[in-house]
Amino acid sequence: MSPAISKKCEKVLGKAGLRRTKPRMAVLSALFEATKPLSRQQIAEQLSEGAPDKVTIYRTLETLVEADVVHKAYLQDRAWHFELAHNCTRKQCHPHFTCTRCGGTFCLTQLDMPMPRSPYKGYHITHQQVRLEGLCPQCS
Repeated sequence: MSPAISKKCEKVLGKAGLRRTKPRMAVLSALFEATKPLSRQQIAEQLSEGAPDKVTIYRTLETLVEADVVHKAYLQDRAWHFELAHNCTRKQCHPHFTCTRCGGTFCLTQLDMPMPRSPYKGYHITHQQVRLEGLCPQCS
């Protein structure tokens, strides 16, 4: 882990009131280095040798989600994908685009999606996640 990423991890954990543990630092560093949301398995692979076990990674991710440091971005192939929460709010995550040909998923942080109001009586929308599908520039 680079010193710059280590400082970012420490700052995020401190701001969230979480202790700086080796698993939290490792998981956060993997997410800071990522260019897209990662599954638990992808995080474990990125950490390679000396990585926390799968259960520790799962528990660490859940703690970071509860502290609003990390978001569950979307569910794909029965696996949650996680990302840093800095581009999202508690009520709304930025949209994601998944290419139907290559399977790549991309964050669309510059795309603003208005929070909808439910036209149905009794339904109160509290959180929005948008996942768009189509062809990425390389596949189209």
